[in-house]
Amino acid sequence: MLLLFSWMKSFLLNNTQPYKQRLIEFSLISPTVLLAVYFIATSRPIAGLATQGLISPLPTDSGTTVDAIVVLGRGEELKYSRVDVAVQLWRAKRAAKIFASGATDAPQMLELLAAKGIPRHMLGGESCSQTTEENALFTAAILHSQGIRRILLITDPAHMLRAFLTFRSLDFEVIPHTSPLPLYWTSTEQSFYVFREYLGLANYAFLNRFQQRHGPIPMFHTSNCNVWYFHD
Repeated sequence: MLLLFSWMKSFLLNNTQPYKQRLIEFSLISPTVLLAVYFIATSRPIAGLATQGLISPLPTDSGTTVDAIVVLGRGEELKYSRVDVAVQLWRAKRAAKIFASGATDAPQMLELLAAKGIPRHMLGGESCSQTTEENALFTAAILHSQGIRRILLITDPAHMLRAFLTFRSLDFEVIPHTSPLPLYWTSTEQSFYVFREYLGLANYAFLNRFQQRHGPIPMFHTSNCNVWYFHD
């Protein structure tokens, strides 16, 4: 986009043709240029490079055991792959407990996990959070009280960096483990999803949500949502 802007500025300001003629030519050329930029920006290679930029700063999964697996909800299309990844990690004995976080997704993910053979007393969750910040805050309020600090965090690759940094700021020791995006998503859908995450990352950084938090985390109101605790 910076290259496009530079070309537009050079074409309009430095061209020796009469200004009116330049505007006419620009009006004919610019839609083609913008269309080309759109197709390039929404292509799978560019989406892949943009996603790589979000996951490259993350630590790798060391394979060690943790206190709990935390699965973040993010809509109907993404919950199934996340549940599958959580079950795989549980069966690999990476953790005995699985916690689901998300206003609309947590109840459904807990049912899916139970249907796949995870004992219900090993399942916990909350259906109160509606943002990544609330995912982290509400999960911390519940799990810290149960002595759970070391977690495997499951979300998609584009969302992982923002989620990882937010959970880490709330005194979790986080091991990231990504779940795939739907294979049927078009390159345009993937690109918009990834670039939206860059905006979310910048917004959270501006709001200092990645800075280490100090002091106890207050419990949140549960009058309009549900919390499920682990039962040993």
